[in-house]
Amino acid sequence: MAVSPEVVPGADTLAPAESVPPLPAPGKLIFGLAFAQFGVMLSLLTPVIVTLALRVDQIVPKDDRGTALGQVLSLGAVLALIGNPVFGSLSDRTRSRFGRRRPWLIGGMAVALVGLLMVALGGSVPVLMAGWALAQLGGNASMSAAMASLPDLVPEQQRGKVSGLIGIMTSLAMVTGTVVANVFHSTLALAFVVPALFGVAGTVCLALVMRDRPAAPDSFEPYSLREFLRSFWVDPRRHPDFAWNFAGRFLVFVGISCVTSYQVYFLQDRLGYSDSEVSAKVAVGTVIMVVAVIVGSLLGGVLSDRSGRRKPYVLGASFVLAVGLLLLALAQSFSFFLLAMAVFGFGQGLYLSVDVALAAAVLPNPEESAKDLGVLNIGNALPQSLVPIIAPALLAIGGGENYGALFLFGGIACVLGALAVQFIRSVK
Repeated sequence: MAVSPEVVPGADTLAPAESVPPLPAPGKLIFGLAFAQFGVMLSLLTPVIVTLALRVDQIVPKDDRGTALGQVLSLGAVLALIGNPVFGSLSDRTRSRFGRRRPWLIGGMAVALVGLLMVALGGSVPVLMAGWALAQLGGNASMSAAMASLPDLVPEQQRGKVSGLIGIMTSLAMVTGTVVANVFHSTLALAFVVPALFGVAGTVCLALVMRDRPAAPDSFEPYSLREFLRSFWVDPRRHPDFAWNFAGRFLVFVGISCVTSYQVYFLQDRLGYSDSEVSAKVAVGTVIMVVAVIVGSLLGGVLSDRSGRRKPYVLGASFVLAVGLLLLALAQSFSFFLLAMAVFGFGQGLYLSVDVALAAAVLPNPEESAKDLGVLNIGNALPQSLVPIIAPALLAIGGGENYGALFLFGGIACVLGALAVQFIRSVK
């Protein structure tokens, strides 16, 4: 079995784990990982949640805005799926004197900034599509390098806590994005630029505090079409634990996507809120969920690291998510909806606290951690595209607006995801 490399303090080189015992990751590195995650996610989530829709509304007629927004978001989603594993593979093999992660961290976010400037200032849908394409490609290049830094630099005994902190940063980015959009609603260009500047600041901060190194000479084959295609594939027969983790992540995020994609329509169709009321109700529900995510992430990360176990927390988190989805299926009032969102958020926080740590433990090759994490990222990105395709058939059961069927489907997916993870043998 290959020995995972560990960082030697004071040098941008790696030594075998037998020669240097793993030391705890310093606080400045953990801060840099968290700040980078917050900045990158803030720059990418704020447009998805709020500002892209407002920008499209400024430049196309009302009757065409739905189609135009769909075109922009769909292109970005496809490029995000492709970009993360491809840029991860390129990062793994980079031999720059600045290391193999730093160039993609900073360069990717610089490209994302240019793309978001195009979206902020462009006057047509094609310009918005081109700008958002650049933003997604650059942002995912930066994200792939940041996520690979966790297995690169954080020892196993700290990964649960750091994984939970990274999950919290994503939730905080969602809330902060809505605040930024409200603060700069009268000057919409700043609502794109300010989050992007946070992304630049976060990635620069991580680049300054991390220990990085170039790829070892002759450790990779020349990049080719075969290597490009391999960016999206890990052989499940050779690496069954990786495959089971991918399956579990995919199924859990199917359940999560049932809520994130349809809570607005649920509030309108079942609880009867108008278009003018629903934004405030979603904001309240999001705040409740994010607070619960933070509590679950902190609790799960600390307990997981102390026990040295990951699978029980994935199992527990997935069942809590399923309970939250069941409560949503039964909800007939806003107060019951908030209770369901709190339970759902706590389960999501528990899951996020061990998700990255579990992923890092089943990576086939430490030298290709960015590529393999990019493949795993497909498992949580793909459900966001597939659930809206499946949902109309579920909602139509019994005559339409059957949110009970949709959320029960999501709950079953979460339970199946938990069971898939139990087949992993190399992790407790």
